[in-house]
Amino acid sequence: MISVPRWLLMALAAMFSGYHIVLGVSSLSTEVAASPWPIIVALVLYAVATVLSLWPARRARMPDWLAALDLAVGIVLPVLVTSQLDPSRDNGYATWYVAAVGTLMTIAAARRQLVVAWAGVIVLAVQTVLWAGPLALGQLGVIGSLVWVGIAHMLSAALASAARATRRYAQAEREAAAWQAAQDAHLFEGRMRLAQTQRLASPMLRRIADGGHALSDVERAECRTLEAAIRDEIRGRMLLTDAVRAAVRHARDRGATVTLLDEGGIDELDEAERDRILSQLADVVERTRAERIIARTAAEGSPVAVTVVGLSGGNGETVESEDAEVELWLEIPRAG
Repeated sequence: MISVPRWLLMALAAMFSGYHIVLGVSSLSTEVAASPWPIIVALVLYAVATVLSLWPARRARMPDWLAALDLAVGIVLPVLVTSQLDPSRDNGYATWYVAAVGTLMTIAAARRQLVVAWAGVIVLAVQTVLWAGPLALGQLGVIGSLVWVGIAHMLSAALASAARATRRYAQAEREAAAWQAAQDAHLFEGRMRLAQTQRLASPMLRRIADGGHALSDVERAECRTLEAAIRDEIRGRMLLTDAVRAAVRHARDRGATVTLLDEGGIDELDEAERDRILSQLADVVERTRAERIIARTAAEGSPVAVTVVGLSGGNGETVESEDAEVELWLEIPRAG
C-alpha cells in the first residue's frame, strides 16, 4: 500500500493556494479592476483563511468555527472581486477568485466539512450565474471547482470508510487473540489438572488393579481422600494452592468434609491479590474445627472474593441440614 505523507499534501495545497494569490496580485497591475482595494482585501482574507485551514492540527476534521470562516470568505471573495470587474469583458487573471474559492472549499471537504464545502461552491456558482450568466460557469472554471469538491468528497468518504473498516478489523483481531489466549489457557489448565490427577491417583489405581491385593480399611479411607482431592482439582480450580491443598488434606484427615467451589469469581484478580486471598483461606481451613467446610467464590462484581462456611452437628452432608450449626462464617474481601 502506497501512503502519502500528510505534510506533502499540505505543501501541495499551499502551493496551489499561493499560485492563486500570485494571480490575484498580478491582476492588480492591469487596468481590468476599477479599484484595487477590494481585491487586496479579498487577497488578505483568502491568505488568512488558507493559512488557518492548512495549519497543522491533531484532528483531521476542521473545527466548526474555522469551517464557518472559510464559508464566509468563500461568499465574500466573489462579491469583493466582481464588484470591480465588468462581466462583458475578458477579465483574464482577475477572476482568480473562482479557483481560489474552489481550492478553499476543497480543503474544507478534505478536512471533513462536506456541508460547508458544497455550500461554498454552490454559492459561487449562483453568484457567477447572477453576475455573468450561465455560460460563465464553464468559462470562469466554476464547474472545475465543483468537480474538485466532488472528488474531495468521494476521497474523504472512502478514507472514512477505510478507517471504520480498519477499526472493525483491529477489534476483531483483538477479540480473536483474546479468544485464542483463553483457549490456550483452558488447554494448559486441563493438562495441568490431568497431570495432577494422574500423580495423585496412579499409585492407588495400580494397587486396585492388582487382583491379588485386598484393600485394607486404611487404603479405602485413602481412596476416599484421593477421590475428594481429585474432585477439588475439578471444582476448586483457582482456589487451589499448595497451602490450600495441605490445609484441606489436614482437615479431611481429622474427619471433616471439605467442599471447594470455584465459579470464576477470582479469575480476573492479579496474582498478588489471589495469593493473599488463598493464603487467608488456607489459614482458616487449617484453624477451624468445623465438621463440614464449604469455600465458594463470590460473583465477579461482589466486594467479597471467597465465602467460607463451617458447620458442625447434623446428620447430613448438606448445608441445608436443619440440625447443623454454623460454627464459622467468613467473607474474604476482594481488595486488601
